[in-house]
Amino acid sequence: MTDLPVNSRDEGATAAAVALAPGAVGHVLVLGGGYTGNRFAAALTRLGIATTVSHRQPSDPGPPAESAGPSQLRFDPAHGALPSPEELVGITHVLVTIPPDAAGRDPVLDHLGEQLKELPLQWLGYLSTTGVYGDTGGAWVDETSPTRPTLERSRSRLACERAWRSRGLPLQVFRLPAIYGPDRSPFNDLRQGRARLIHKRGQVFCRIHVDDIVGALLHNLALPAAARPDTLILADEYPCSSSESLGYAAHLLGCKLPALQPYKQIAATMSPMARSFWSENRRVSSALLRQGLGYHLLYPSFRDGYRAALCPSPDSPGAGGRAAR
Repeated sequence: MTDLPVNSRDEGATAAAVALAPGAVGHVLVLGGGYTGNRFAAALTRLGIATTVSHRQPSDPGPPAESAGPSQLRFDPAHGALPSPEELVGITHVLVTIPPDAAGRDPVLDHLGEQLKELPLQWLGYLSTTGVYGDTGGAWVDETSPTRPTLERSRSRLACERAWRSRGLPLQVFRLPAIYGPDRSPFNDLRQGRARLIHKRGQVFCRIHVDDIVGALLHNLALPAAARPDTLILADEYPCSSSESLGYAAHLLGCKLPALQPYKQIAATMSPMARSFWSENRRVSSALLRQGLGYHLLYPSFRDGYRAALCPSPDSPGAGGRAAR
């Protein structure tokens, strides 16, 4: 394990650790320019690391070179837009944020898997979901817990994890709960009267601030390859009910909460997707990240994160772009 702990509050320490890590970071390809991918790419660029981020649509010319952010690459296999081998020359690290397709297959693996095998990759990160653990009735899970996904999308994620593992690449799987942060929080729903205060006895949800995803990814890049766990949960320290987190968001805004609705009474009015989120109940532990690898969460609970999301700092580790996914 490295003796260079990285705290996402200190980008200077992060930059030094990445620069000093064995096998220094060369050129990073972020596949999926969505909410998390864009913020990770922006953080890498600010650290002076060459970064390319993929998008489904053609990119515009962008800003002048002296103020340019990450370079752009089009990846849209549904419309035949695939990068050429020449466009991938020099890539040493890859982060995959793209979810499985409608058939449950990984579009990156299906369309770029062979090209990636030809690259001198030192690291390939894959963002998965803690949904692979299924419903535990509120019990804690960690990286050693059995995977028993009950939802189809989680079964697809686990299948994609296994497919990536079979390729012999320097893979690190990151399992994430709900992601929140600037532009992705309860505040707009509360302001616009769309929020629902739902109570289901014993139900908790886990979450992670997007900037702690960015910080944890940078922290792992700074570790020697042998010190990186092949599977890692990224989550904050405080699973809680939906009503507790919504109540705190309303407190920060100084607005009234909507009337409390028992889940059993309103479940039939919810969308199938919404009901699926409420169908599973588990607590996920990030002890390996925090205690095993020495990463200090920037936002240990939603209370810290909501305050920051309400008044985001332009200097936060992952700042740089509205949610696109």
